[in-house]
Amino acid sequence: MNKSRLLFQCILAIAFSACLAGPLSAQDTAPSVHMLVTAEARKGTDVPDISRADVMVFEGRDRDQIVDWVPQGANSPVELYILLDDASNFSLGRQLDELAKFINAQPPSVKIGVAYMQNGMAKMQQGLTTDHELAAKALRLPTGIPGINGSPYFSLSDLIKHWPSSNARREVLMASDGIDEYYGPGNPDDPYLSATIDDCQRAGVLVYAIYTPGAGHEGHSYWQSYWGQIYLSRLASDTGGESYYIGYTGSPVTFTPYLEDMQRHLNHQYLLTFIPKPKKKSGWQRVRVATEVSNAELVSANKVWVQAEPQ
Repeated sequence: MNKSRLLFQCILAIAFSACLAGPLSAQDTAPSVHMLVTAEARKGTDVPDISRADVMVFEGRDRDQIVDWVPQGANSPVELYILLDDASNFSLGRQLDELAKFINAQPPSVKIGVAYMQNGMAKMQQGLTTDHELAAKALRLPTGIPGINGSPYFSLSDLIKHWPSSNARREVLMASDGIDEYYGPGNPDDPYLSATIDDCQRAGVLVYAIYTPGAGHEGHSYWQSYWGQIYLSRLASDTGGESYYIGYTGSPVTFTPYLEDMQRHLNHQYLLTFIPKPKKKSGWQRVRVATEVSNAELVSANKVWVQAEPQ
């Protein structure tokens, strides 16, 4: 009898606690979202440290709940592909030594692969490896054949499609003229570019794009290079990366300043986990990550894929 009374009291206590807690809100049961965020200095190169309390995530005017904010230090695993356009002119060859130095300067936690854009595919020269010397040796001159790569965006999507799954940060350093011969210039909403941005955002890939001219007539076409750079800029911005060399004639003299800036990005990244507003249907949701820390700015993808709320 005493045991029965004790059991009954326990059941009452649990039920009473549940009543006090109230029903779970839709946001409590909503799936969380992860995204890679980079901290930049608004002025200079001294990037402040950012704590979880300093971070805000917005959907429009609504603020989302942050679950976690984890600094990605030197020992945090990274997978980085060097993706070069095989239709680039031979001026890209002047940058191979600088790219090799950048590769060899990476810490052991960084796996590096090398691929070339050909016919809408990423032709692998070297798969992801921690042997940085081996990766650097995979760099070669582009073929320099006009039209050998119709769209750099098809090639990037192909690379992402064949990227093995892992928990590492995913980054791409991409050198191309950005020209999409399949769709053509003149439209910032190029559907092939948009589809590739979606692929990058789904896979959590950040793109750093360096403009380098293509071979043939298009390599010195103001109209083509103008739109090619706009496409590269949009690709980098929307994925949370950076684009370099906004100019309309000639090749970059050196990649070194761009590689140094990219290294600062790699050194100041955070893994953000937050709970988006519940949605009745799965889909893309535009988000903005911000901070009020002095001289700091947070850079990330401009949208995330949100799963429908549990029924």
